[in-house]
Amino acid sequence: MNHQELLLGVNIDHCATVRQVRYKDCEATNGGIIEPDPVFFAQQCELAGADSITVHLREDRRHMQARDVERLRESLRVPLNLEMAVTDAMLEFTLGIEPDYACIVPENREEVTTEGGLNIVDERDRVARVLEGLAHAGVIVSLFIDPEPDQIRMAAELGAPVVELHTGAYSNAYYSTTRAGEFERLKAGAELGHELGLVINAGHGINYVNAAEVRTLPHLHELNIGHSIVSRSLFKGVEESVREMRRLLNVR
Repeated sequence: MNHQELLLGVNIDHCATVRQVRYKDCEATNGGIIEPDPVFFAQQCELAGADSITVHLREDRRHMQARDVERLRESLRVPLNLEMAVTDAMLEFTLGIEPDYACIVPENREEVTTEGGLNIVDERDRVARVLEGLAHAGVIVSLFIDPEPDQIRMAAELGAPVVELHTGAYSNAYYSTTRAGEFERLKAGAELGHELGLVINAGHGINYVNAAEVRTLPHLHELNIGHSIVSRSLFKGVEESVREMRRLLNVR
């Protein structure tokens, strides 16, 4: 069990998904008839106690747009965590924005949402170059990886200060017989990362049910949760949904 307060990063991508369903061909990203505004959503999360706001500016711009990220950087008081692919274009954009944190993630146009961790063993040189560029600009970098020993060791070797362990396989197995094994993989990954001096975050597929178990992983610093909070907000409102998740993460 973690004894220090577990932080909550709220991923607001799917608020923007709702907007894009209706207004993807509009030149503007907010104002007039365009709704919902993900920046306003983020501000509501902030007021409710979110410790950071996470967004993924994807190459195909399927949800968040560049102007959204710019407006978030201008208005947020909590840290902005920008998820980014390992590309020159995203490195240039991120260096221009200078978010507080940048999380390097895999990106596949065919997927509905990010599936699986980044293979930093195979992508070592590209990841190292992007990591170095961001670190030089003072951006704290995390690597979104599966809880595999070779991936975790490579993260430490590259000098990444933070890893975000991909909890998707565990979340997908939650109601199956493989759940215990997936949880043990996460637990072992968190232990190894901590031993190597890495800050341990986690995210993907975490919801109001499985959060009770995920929060018991050792050495956790922050959980990044998006879809479940956006979904709950339809019924209970943004502020109550964020507060409820934060309570779940820090029950004593």
